[in-house]
Amino acid sequence: MSGVARKLVLLAAVVLAALFFVGLARRGYRPINPALARIEALNEQRFEGMERWSRGQHEDLVILAFSGGGTRAAAFSYGVLEALRDLEVTTAGGHKARLLDEVDVITGVSGGSFTALGYGLYGDRLFTLFESSFLKRDVQGTIVRRTLNPRNWAALWSAGWGRSELAAQLYDEILFHDATFADLERAGGPVIAVGATELTSGARIVFLPQNFDVMCADLTGIKLSRAAAASSAVPVVLSPVTINNYGGHCGYHVPAWLQGFAQQPNPPRPAARILKRLQELEQLDDAAEDRYFHLVDGAVSDNLGLRGVLDFLEAFEALRLAGQPTPLDHVKRIIIFVVNSASSPSFDWNERENSPSALSILVKAAGVPVDRYASESIELLRDIDARWSAQRAIRDSAAFDKQRDPAVGWVANAVNADIYAIEVSFRMLSDKQERDYLNQLPTSFALPGEAVDRLRAAARKIILASPDFREMLQSSQPH
Repeated sequence: MSGVARKLVLLAAVVLAALFFVGLARRGYRPINPALARIEALNEQRFEGMERWSRGQHEDLVILAFSGGGTRAAAFSYGVLEALRDLEVTTAGGHKARLLDEVDVITGVSGGSFTALGYGLYGDRLFTLFESSFLKRDVQGTIVRRTLNPRNWAALWSAGWGRSELAAQLYDEILFHDATFADLERAGGPVIAVGATELTSGARIVFLPQNFDVMCADLTGIKLSRAAAASSAVPVVLSPVTINNYGGHCGYHVPAWLQGFAQQPNPPRPAARILKRLQELEQLDDAAEDRYFHLVDGAVSDNLGLRGVLDFLEAFEALRLAGQPTPLDHVKRIIIFVVNSASSPSFDWNERENSPSALSILVKAAGVPVDRYASESIELLRDIDARWSAQRAIRDSAAFDKQRDPAVGWVANAVNADIYAIEVSFRMLSDKQERDYLNQLPTSFALPGEAVDRLRAAARKIILASPDFREMLQSSQPH
């Protein structure tokens, strides 16, 4: 080896060593979520986060469910917020208001979680910053470049710290700016329910106090960026987000109103659903057995965020049966926008003799269950509406006598609200060319600016053309 070659090798070794030691200096330390020392005299309504219901005695309960789908989902759900901002409606109480100001709950998973958390934190300020800060930024490319940067390798090899923590740092820089769930609560906007999936059990973990109370974990100290990173941590592509479990050390107990239902051999349906959900959560309450939880994409357990909506509705119904105050006591209309950003790329498999590639099969296999679940969930919402209508009809009939038959409390306490489920999805577009374009957009965190703008415009078109939306508007008109 010549002298020049030896010098080049030595220089390369020095550079690599320098990069290695810089990497060590940048070693990653996983943020440790704080514990709850003691839960004292829990408000019974904390079970479903109702202490956060600060939107007044609205007669309209408006819920938005934002699905997963990367930037495609974030932009499409953002278009829904823009449309609701610009729509003035007559509420069930007869006054004029922006429909966006009537929103009480936003659920979100994966890409939809960014829009949900962003609006919960910033309110109308989101409309001046989200497009440039997130939607039209190459978020995915930045994450890849930081992952490949040798300066981050030591951090990426650290215990409990992986690509999703690297992504969370980026989300903090460009969108959330160190905001925590305490900041989200102080913002005083709608209840924001962002979901992730616990990797070992497959349990749905929602970033709401009642979920973290079971773990004896203090949600208020967790950064919004980590919640967004957990909710969008696509398995394999991104690493799980690890949180500490302290369950069993803070005196957590099942709410008294729910214990009453648990003692019944055949509890009414809404209570039975909430009991099942509570049993799912109680699998997480033993820190001696499960010290850590590893959270991945919320779309794995609920791609539409609709399971959270059903939890809210049936928990409120169960609370009502138990004689507890709920939003359903004064609500006349429940308006649910199901924002489904799932794409359905077209395939020409039936025109070819050769079988499709493994990647094509994987894409299709992931999409078909989501599409079917979307339709079934909307039908379930309509089933709840039909059940409530039937209960009201029995209650209001001349033959019903509550005193003579006290066992039918579920009828006597029938909900006086109608449900309007408004589907906002690509399949609702009448323009086939536009529908095909949107269905071909990939699930990634980098889209061209034109795609972002067309997604936003499509959301508005779909809402304005929706028969269910028009029926809801008509219901507020005097007869």
